[in-house]
Amino acid sequence: MKKFLLLSLLSVCALPGWVQASSNVKPTAAQPSADQPSSALDFTFEGVDGKPIALSGFKGRAVLIVNTASECGFTEQYKGLQALWETYKTRGLVVLAVPSNDFGEQEPGTNEEIRQFCTNVYGLGFPVAGKTVVKGEQAHPFYRYAAETLGIKALPRWNFHKYLIDANGNLVDWFASSTEPEAPRVKRAIERALPPSAPEPR
Repeated sequence: MKKFLLLSLLSVCALPGWVQASSNVKPTAAQPSADQPSSALDFTFEGVDGKPIALSGFKGRAVLIVNTASECGFTEQYKGLQALWETYKTRGLVVLAVPSNDFGEQEPGTNEEIRQFCTNVYGLGFPVAGKTVVKGEQAHPFYRYAAETLGIKALPRWNFHKYLIDANGNLVDWFASSTEPEAPRVKRAIERALPPSAPEPR
């Protein structure tokens, strides 16, 4: 009976169209291990240009990581992400787009096509990673870490799921795909996550 209930729960969580309305979860303590990351900044993504994007390079800043797609109903959120970054970049916010084809196969392009789309259509000024797996056993290590840190409810269910890292490198919050980047609750969380003083320009 327990096995049946567990399988049923996992099936529900895997529904691609399900998006959650809120988070407000606090990180759960994880069992320490020799190879366990010490913070959310211990990960590196490959950039859309092939160059590494080390989260450690954003130490002392708040980072909003968003798995994106070019052909999704939420793709217009790129505008909100750009506006959010322009509002808070001088105060220490970094937005990182992580394109993924995991949900509805809505990011079918090559990295170069993704780069051109983000630049020519939305004029993004923040970093964009190359196409990345964000769910399942092959998920990028950051996403596995996020699940271990914030719990299974914080896993991405669709494109434009958002994770927030504070200026101390702690993974502190998440926001469902349906939550607009400029939603008041997102801005409040970012305000709390920003460094106490503006970091040096880079």
